[in-house]
Amino acid sequence: MIWFVGAGSGDPELLTLKGYRLLKQADLVVYAGSLVNEALLQYARPEARLVNSAPLNLEEIVEVMVKAYRRGEQVVRLHTGDPSLYGAIGEQMELLDKANIPYSVVPGVSSFLAAAASLEKEYTIPDGTQTVIITRMEGRTPVPEREQMRLLAQHRSSMAIFLSVGLIEQVVKELLEHYPPDTPAAVVEKASWPEERVLTGQLQEVAGLVAQAGIKKTALILVGEFLRQSGKSKLYDRDFSHEYR
Repeated sequence: MIWFVGAGSGDPELLTLKGYRLLKQADLVVYAGSLVNEALLQYARPEARLVNSAPLNLEEIVEVMVKAYRRGEQVVRLHTGDPSLYGAIGEQMELLDKANIPYSVVPGVSSFLAAAASLEKEYTIPDGTQTVIITRMEGRTPVPEREQMRLLAQHRSSMAIFLSVGLIEQVVKELLEHYPPDTPAAVVEKASWPEERVLTGQLQEVAGLVAQAGIKKTALILVGEFLRQSGKSKLYDRDFSHEYR
C-alpha cells in the first residue's frame, strides 16, 4: 500500500495519529519540500529514506514510489494540509492505477482550518452565512468561467482563497464588485507555523497591507462577515428543542 498522508497545516502536532503512525513505520517518505514543514520528518525512523519531491516531475515522483513498493517497502507520500485540496493527488493515483499499485488517503488539517483557529473565528455564522467558498484566483492554472472570483463574490459568503496572495490586487478588484469595501478581510501566512503572520483589515485596504508586509506566497486570503460577527446559535438555547446536542 502507498499512503497519501495529509501533513496538516504546518504545526507538527496537527498531524493525525494515523499519519503519525504511518510516518513512524515508513521505509520511504516522499514529501513536498517547498510546502511541508520539515519538522514533521522527525517522526520518521532514522533509517527511513526521505525524498524531497520539489525538484521531481510527476512521472519521477511516481517512479520513486512504485520502485519502493515493489521492493516491499512501506511508502508515505506526505502532502501539505489535506491532500483533497489543491493536493494534485488525482494525477498520481491515475498512474498508480495503471501500474496496479494499491493506495489509500489519510486526511489532514487544512490550512484554511488552521487559519480560522488562529483568528479564533467560525466560518459559518448563526443567523448569517452558512456557506464557505474555497477557491483560488486564476493564474497559470486556469479557473472555469463559472467559477471566476467576481462571480463567486455574488454570494457574499465566507471565502477562503488559496494560492492567490501574489495576485491579491486582482483578487480585491474582483471581490469589490459585490462585497462592500469595508468587508473584513484577513491574510494568514503560514498558518500554525512558528513564523505565522496574520494581517487583518478591510477588503479595500488588505492589498496594501500585504504589500507593506512583503507577503508573496504561502498565505491564505479570508473574506467575509464571519471575521466580524459571531451570532448566537440555537444549539444550546434553553428554549429550543433538540434531537441532538
